[in-house]
Amino acid sequence: MKFMVTGGAGFIGSNFVRHLLSFYKDDVEILNLDNLSYGSNTANLKDLENTGNHIFIKADVKDSDTIHDLMSDVDVVVNFAAETHVDRSISNPSSFFENNAYGTFVLLEAIRKSKGRKRYVQVSTDEVYGTAQESKSFSEDDLLTPSSPYSATKAAADMLARAYCVTYGLSTSITRCSNNFGPYQFPEKLIPKTIIRAILDLHVPVYGSGNQIRDWLYVADHCEAIREVIEKGKPGEIYNISSGNEVPNIEIVKMILAEISKPEELIEHVEDRPGHDLRYSLDSSKIRAELGWKPKYEFSEALKETVRWYVENESWWRPLATDNVLHPTPWKLGW
Repeated sequence: MKFMVTGGAGFIGSNFVRHLLSFYKDDVEILNLDNLSYGSNTANLKDLENTGNHIFIKADVKDSDTIHDLMSDVDVVVNFAAETHVDRSISNPSSFFENNAYGTFVLLEAIRKSKGRKRYVQVSTDEVYGTAQESKSFSEDDLLTPSSPYSATKAAADMLARAYCVTYGLSTSITRCSNNFGPYQFPEKLIPKTIIRAILDLHVPVYGSGNQIRDWLYVADHCEAIREVIEKGKPGEIYNISSGNEVPNIEIVKMILAEISKPEELIEHVEDRPGHDLRYSLDSSKIRAELGWKPKYEFSEALKETVRWYVENESWWRPLATDNVLHPTPWKLGW
């Protein structure tokens, strides 16, 4: 089976490539496409350099000629390629539309015009649903009410994937995951930023009160869920992927500080970003019942393992830990 993985040098994409190689071993070929923008890193793939069934290609999903040329003998396309950080989308929304919406269009068009039936999975986010009320967890049938340019462009990509299934008969599925964490995550995200700033004895910024609630999903569990959707999921269907680990941001920060024996005095409450959703919560009963998936990793142990990884891999994150990336209020930077 031949995969095209777009955004495969990013956090989740690179972990997914490893998952495929580990699961299928010699029975898989992977074309790994990434334009190596700020969130991607060839160092994420360094241990795969001598893997004969994994080929990395520096390419942009918006480059329709390249995508069309590479699509001909691919069996499965998994689209991770996206601008992902809400703060950056506030400062520079145009690049999010170009990469997230138009890039998805290019991929779907290439599949539509290519020979043979191909499986396509659009990797999306819980943020397309907007803020969840206190007693509410979003199901796949709920209305999309995105709050940021990032989530709005991801919602647009989802709608394109669905439309190409209905109109052209493409075998597309959509996955929407809760907040991921784990190795190789770009340092501007909450968990790696907290770990790195704490290691460096810098103040750890927390937006507003820090009571924003996220459901934390270990990246290895997410990768396995996507593979299950590829193998067992139905075309045209949406699958929420979540673990049920709903924790306020302030508690996540305190857990990390305790794990590396740093004082809570490092916490610095900073100005909240515009349109900050208060809670994300997904009902993942569909994928559990229909496909038999469930998370394998216990949250506190996975968080400890993640902290250990960053502590032991300073050579990976040190070149990325610039002042801009670790900025207390990055949405103000005007990228």
